Amino acid sequence: MRLINYRAQANENEIDGLFPYFSLFFAYFSFNFQFAVEGRLLSLHKPDPNNAVAYARWLASQNTWGVLSTISSDLGGAPFGNVVSFSDGLPGKGSGVPYFYLTTLDPTARNALKDEKSSLTISEWPLGTCGKTDPEDPTCAKMTLTGKLKLVQSSSKEAELGQSFLFSKHPEMKDWPKDHNFQVFKLKVEDIFLINWFGGRKPVTVDQYLQWKMGSLQLLA
Repeated sequence: MRLINYRAQANENEIDGLFPYFSLFFAYFSFNFQFAVEGRLLSLHKPDPNNAVAYARWLASQNTWGVLSTISSDLGGAPFGNVVSFSDGLPGKGSGVPYFYLTTLDPTARNALKDEKSSLTISEWPLGTCGKTDPEDPTCAKMTLTGKLKLVQSSSKEAELGQSFLFSKHPEMKDWPKDHNFQVFKLKVEDIFLINWFGGRKPVTVDQYLQWKMGSLQLLA
């Protein structure tokens, strides 16, 4: 009986001794999970679907790539969609305005310089918050920002700011070939198409979208 008690006590001591390691592992896992999507901070909380403006800004700030569509000058005015990286601000401080790092060696930039009309489509699915839901399911949010894709003057403070936004989420951009002449573009948003639940398009005006403060997302978490 004493031997059994001794072994039981020894096992309890071993478990107690491992507890700090379990705590460290859990903390490490939780911390790294936040950075699981392309190395950036991913908010584990998303806004209530009824709060359409917050949801739209959350999608823009958490995503780092989407499909940017322009009017093709090579295809007789047909729409041309291209997967591109973007950033709407520093991590956790999004502005809602997407900035891009583009070169005229690619059709997207060439198209925009001839016809600025464009749209950026992003989805919640890459964020990992849709579970096993199909990307086309209304509960897996999608948003299209339509407007004009404008070249930001290279010597301006806005170009410097846009570059800092992009490099903060896409650090490898710093090493892209200099002779490709990458330049900062931005989408001047004129319309927001958002679906994040059943019932069709959610009403979000441009003013509501742009005036939303990112700090409000923390209050919703």
